[in-house]
Amino acid sequence: MSGPTKNQLKMEQLLNAWKNIAPTKSFAGMTLNEFQNFAKPVQDAIAALADIEQQRTQTINQRDDAFAVFFAKAELVVNAVRGDPTEGPDSSLIEAMGYTRKSERKSGLTTKKKETPPPPKP
Repeated sequence: MSGPTKNQLKMEQLLNAWKNIAPTKSFAGMTLNEFQNFAKPVQDAIAALADIEQQRTQTINQRDDAFAVFFAKAELVVNAVRGDPTEGPDSSLIEAMGYTRKSERKSGLTTKKKETPPPPKP
């Protein structure tokens, strides 16, 4: 048996079977309560991992929300740099910020090549 999920299911199956079918019997020199004590560290670790995963999800959401706020403000800053009379859209600052300077933009105009008809077949 491999994998934490399969192991957890097997552990729960063993505990539930003993609890539901023979709770007062002892096996391997142990009572059900003694055997359950061996499951406690596993159950505690599973619960701790679940808490960590929830904290991770919450932290990722907080990070994403903070990025959204940051980039909304960044858009204002970039537009202000573009509109600044000493910097403008063709400045080195715009390029350093990761944008293309206006003078380096391509026009977007394209010309399509005319297809030449195939030569006639003899």
